[in-house]
Amino acid sequence: MGERIGVIAGAGNFPLLALRAARSDGYSCVVAGLRGEARPDIGAEAEALEWFSAAELGRLTAFFKERGIRRVLLAGKIDPRIVFAIQAPDAALQSLLTKAPDRTPSGLIGALIEYLAGQGLTVIDPEVWLTPYFCLPGVLTGSAPAADVLADIEYGWIRVRRLADEDIGQTLAVKGRAVVAVEGLEGTDEAIKRAGRLAGEGVVIVKVARTRQDMRIDVPAIGAETLRSLIRIGAAALCFEAGRVALFDREESLALAEANRIVVLARRA
Repeated sequence: MGERIGVIAGAGNFPLLALRAARSDGYSCVVAGLRGEARPDIGAEAEALEWFSAAELGRLTAFFKERGIRRVLLAGKIDPRIVFAIQAPDAALQSLLTKAPDRTPSGLIGALIEYLAGQGLTVIDPEVWLTPYFCLPGVLTGSAPAADVLADIEYGWIRVRRLADEDIGQTLAVKGRAVVAVEGLEGTDEAIKRAGRLAGEGVVIVKVARTRQDMRIDVPAIGAETLRSLIRIGAAALCFEAGRVALFDREESLALAEANRIVVLARRA
């Protein structure tokens, strides 16, 4: 048996994919599943699994320490809006919230990494297990984007990079070289839905990483659910940053895009 590592599992498919990859690399995984976020079947890939609410940081830390864990992987999305819904944070979480520089996702996760380090738990960089999900630059669907779509991508790209670096949002919706929606705390899929309500069909979505993206803090990602949101609003295209935004469910995602005439392309920063 190899090294035993801890995994804090949030939403989406990445926790399951990361667990499988870690196991194939010889690691044994002890999983803290976040209730209401992580997939219910996450335990199938774990040596041990326990469920925690977002308010139970002290108990979660003790769970790892009691099992001799020294390194921890943060995997999957945690809805940042949850910080405003927690009614009774334990003493550990209250201390973390007090010390966090702000309530942005990167500010809170950065404070979590510092807290865990103070407890003797080092947060692992997940990039080694993300490599298969990063794309090379180019058009990933069959048809090339039209001139007006390329113009919207160019218009959005410049602006969304600034927004990402300000930790406002990493996704921007554009139509006719006008900003339709900016991603906030609601996340990519909800921002896409809002863009559809505001501008109707033909919206172009652009998603990037921060210039100094720390993958331990946040893994910008898209997948089949993103494409389903684009289909529902009749979007024209999705452009994302090559090598820095992960594409999960690649085969399914691109099949959905092709079937609904949505151009998907990866672009280098």
